[in-house]
Amino acid sequence: MSFKQFDRDFTWPKAEEDILEFWDKERIFERATEAAKDREQFVFYEGPPTANGRPGIHHLISRTIKDMVCRYKAMQGFRVDRKGGWDTHGLPVEIEVEKRLGLKNKKDVLKYGVAEFNQQCRDSVFTYLEDWNRLTRRTAFWLDLENPYVTLENNYIESVWWILKDFFDRDLIYQGHRTVPFCPRCGTGLSSHEVAQGYEEVSDPSVYVKIKARDKDYSFLVWTTTPWTLPSNVALAVKSDAEYAIVQIGAEEGAEKIVLAKDLVEQVFAMLKRDDKNAPDPKILETVNGSEFVGDEYEPLFDFYPEFKAPAYTVVAADFVTLNDGSGIVHIAPGFGADDYEVGKREGLPVPQAIEPNGHFKDLAGKYAGMWIKDADLEIIKDLKIAGQLFKKQKYVHSYPFCWRCHSPLIYIARPSWYIRTTQFRGAMLESSQAVNWKPPETGSGRMNNWLENNIDWSISRERFWGTPLPFWKCEAEKCDKVRAVGSVEQLLSEATNPPSVDELDLHKPQMDEVTLKCECGGTMRRIPELCDVWFDSGAMPFAQWHYPFENKELVEQITFPADFHCRGD
Repeated sequence: MSFKQFDRDFTWPKAEEDILEFWDKERIFERATEAAKDREQFVFYEGPPTANGRPGIHHLISRTIKDMVCRYKAMQGFRVDRKGGWDTHGLPVEIEVEKRLGLKNKKDVLKYGVAEFNQQCRDSVFTYLEDWNRLTRRTAFWLDLENPYVTLENNYIESVWWILKDFFDRDLIYQGHRTVPFCPRCGTGLSSHEVAQGYEEVSDPSVYVKIKARDKDYSFLVWTTTPWTLPSNVALAVKSDAEYAIVQIGAEEGAEKIVLAKDLVEQVFAMLKRDDKNAPDPKILETVNGSEFVGDEYEPLFDFYPEFKAPAYTVVAADFVTLNDGSGIVHIAPGFGADDYEVGKREGLPVPQAIEPNGHFKDLAGKYAGMWIKDADLEIIKDLKIAGQLFKKQKYVHSYPFCWRCHSPLIYIARPSWYIRTTQFRGAMLESSQAVNWKPPETGSGRMNNWLENNIDWSISRERFWGTPLPFWKCEAEKCDKVRAVGSVEQLLSEATNPPSVDELDLHKPQMDEVTLKCECGGTMRRIPELCDVWFDSGAMPFAQWHYPFENKELVEQITFPADFHCRGD
């Protein structure tokens, strides 16, 4: 007998709907959960999606896999709690609201009003909640959606604060000034895994620039792919154990002289010949060890910082200088680039930044004031040519990171940031990773172990509006740098000089920015303005979903995490 003969109305979709209706009517999920409450536990974490965007096919795939694993472990006799959750903070929400309100950047948000903007974010986060709920039910993903954890709720934030205070009290949190990949449009730094999502191959202008040595008859030849950083230059770096050549351009007496790495002379002048067959030939007058130039002064390309004195505008040695391309001489702008910043710290250099974090030049930059960095590139190159300091310009094709959310080119800029000392636990994390039963094995031995081995301290601060505020209050007194961490609502209300009303308490900006504490020195302590990285925010879910340690303490502490039982959704 065929299916058609058996039931002319039969279809697989209808059969699925009938099963779902039966499960709902008989409360099968709830009864199965209740029946397993005293069994050994298999720990499952439902990584929270953001409900102000519609679900995609990738969510369908991941949820199918998660549900399959949970059903399998339940059939083996385990208790499998499936608490749903919603990730409600961060740039995905802010960008959606900015688009709807027609706001283009942080400046527009400030003009609109932080309180009003954050309320719009709060209203936006569950725009597509019913779409998510329908998808969850229709795909038979068993999940407790009646009692989800929500990252914007005070209870959740309070648990995040407790975790951060615990880290702070153990001296695992510090403020540093480091170079971070920064989105000029979003106005905040990105984590390493965010940066990895946005690389593209681009063609940028690169220039060889002649920088006149002070009281000498030659110029240093410098190559850079970021002309917009030249106004912030304060040093030149050479490789101390490499040979450099003083080269005369052309054979005639009195011809111009430049300095570059001896190994790159042929390559650089061959480049000139490719574009101009009549380009002059190089004549090496003398070879000098790179260390001989260290300490020499040069004339700055721009006069934006006349107050700078030595050691600014001097030649320094740096191990990262290579002889593979360019000229063997690197322009140093400590405000832009991790290597540059470290050299600047070592040499006591100033850290000028001729641009604002939004990627536009400051007023001090003269004719470039207000210009976007990529637009300024062309103007800077033109002015270098007029001044006789442009040796060569060409296009440079390379891989460059863009913001994965708004597609703006990232800039590497020195910014104050708050860090967790994750490097202190590198060894322990590697040991734990190696004990995990990874499937397939190369996931652990490759990707995870490589990431852990190259772990750097985690920059957890973000310069935005809608998210969990970092719970650190800093003294405003001139000679006091004390910082206090707040780890609970009770502590906040008891220590605040102007505690907010309990009934109207909102642990977000701007209310938390208005709360002040009294410092031991008698000064006023104000909360630092930054928010917590949303990845930390949602990653706190194992504790924060239960409002630990303020509630459910015994429940959380009885959970153990065997290496081959742990499951994390995202």
